[in-house]
Amino acid sequence: MKVTFLGTGTSQGVPVIGCDCRTCRSSDKRDKRLRTSVLVEIKGRNYVIDTGPDFRQQMLREEVKHLEAVLITHGHKDHIGGLDDVRSFNFISGKPIDVYASDPVQRAIKKEFSYAFAAYKYPGVPNIKLHCLKNHSISINGTLVSPVQVMHHKLPVLGFRIGDFTYITDASYIPPDERKKIIGTKTLVINALRKSPHLSHFNLDKALEEIEEVAPERAYLVHMSHKMGLHREVEEELPANVHLAYDGLKIEVQ
Repeated sequence: MKVTFLGTGTSQGVPVIGCDCRTCRSSDKRDKRLRTSVLVEIKGRNYVIDTGPDFRQQMLREEVKHLEAVLITHGHKDHIGGLDDVRSFNFISGKPIDVYASDPVQRAIKKEFSYAFAAYKYPGVPNIKLHCLKNHSISINGTLVSPVQVMHHKLPVLGFRIGDFTYITDASYIPPDERKKIIGTKTLVINALRKSPHLSHFNLDKALEEIEEVAPERAYLVHMSHKMGLHREVEEELPANVHLAYDGLKIEVQ
């Protein structure tokens, strides 16, 4: 399995309009974070987790030529806003894109992109085939995908475990029964918004606590705001097996 970090930031990410902080003025490309999303390649098939407003730019940057399916964590705009651009993959493949999402997220998608689900569609609208995700494992093209339900303040959000890889974003709390699902994960990706506490996201300390509890071989932090600070400085503060992810980072997962 090959994982590419398409984006590692938030809508409060870098650069921020009008902001003059060191992170926003940084020339280090690792400090330039698009909205959080990840590309997972399994046996030559491409899957994307979340399609934020930067989806098209991310696909062009990584030269993605085909897309098998999309998994959606939750219905906030910075995670579904770019779904319209799957139409390019419709054109290439000549078939709908499979999109996996919970019932509430499907309702958000149908509201946001109502024209894609109209009885009489305008030519060229995205062709999306929705599949309902519940909190139990499913098989997608022979690959087992296990949802992990975490809480984004009071909003349920789905993370995903695929083999020994687990991806969690926009979490502020992982219920004990859900944490059991990710024990044994070798590679954990988890959100860390900033260093100071936040109502609906893990901050750095809380993310590190979760990592210590799960005890993966390695962990990567995503969904960082500009308030996290400079990549090179924060990286030096982290345990040896924990890293700040950055846009375009590619890793191999066994």
